[in-house]
Amino acid sequence: MAIEPIKAPAASEPLRPAQVYAMAAICLAAGLAIGYLLRRSETPLPPAPQSAGLAIASAPASATAAGQIPSMDQMRQMAGSQGPRAANAAPRSPHGSSMAGKRMPSMEELKQIADRQLAPLQEKLKTDPKNTAVLMQVGAIYYTTHQFKEAAVYYGKAVDADPKNVAFRTKLAIGLYSTGDVDGAIAQLNKALSYDPKDANALFDLGTIRLQGKQDGKGAVAAWQELLKTNPQLSPDRKAQVQKLMADVLTTLGDQKGRARSAAQ
Repeated sequence: MAIEPIKAPAASEPLRPAQVYAMAAICLAAGLAIGYLLRRSETPLPPAPQSAGLAIASAPASATAAGQIPSMDQMRQMAGSQGPRAANAAPRSPHGSSMAGKRMPSMEELKQIADRQLAPLQEKLKTDPKNTAVLMQVGAIYYTTHQFKEAAVYYGKAVDADPKNVAFRTKLAIGLYSTGDVDGAIAQLNKALSYDPKDANALFDLGTIRLQGKQDGKGAVAAWQELLKTNPQLSPDRKAQVQKLMADVLTTLGDQKGRARSAAQ
């Protein structure tokens, strides 16, 4: 089924933070639905945070329904998920066991967990420093324990060892974004797309990070339009989700333009 392009308004104000976060919650919920279904890396990846807008986490349904805007810290805390789950599902530890009814581990405890998991992997890297599977696994452990700078370092090493691996660059982009390096994340996604212009995860992430990190609604819509155009294999419900995201962003941009016109009269 052909997807008719949605045109963005010619000009508008920058998105307000409240609007950005509200739309981000919707974006990331849809991103989780796309996720690994579209991974095309030839190298099997160890458990790691999902791609995308895909894994930069969505706000809990209760928070968005109440009109509350999640902080970046809250969004990052929710980004440690190993996969899609309902907003009201029990949190999970880095080991994957349910934390329902138990105290959530502190950052120091998470670091201790990571150190125990990392020790044998670091030993492997001493003899095989370019082992991309191990590098990605180390990056994933750092990421899921919220040590984002360290995660980005190891994702970066994996990219250095296999520069054309689009999945690796997409993970690196997420790591960089989580440290606050929005421009670096976008650069990595653009580089990934230079190797595979049709990569659905990279295109979705690019749109989501442009929306969240740059408040660039038009740029987000452009990336998602390209996603739909170049990925006809998407199921109808996936297409509908992305189209809904674009429509929501364009509605916000149109409302802003209308307010600006009224204010100028």
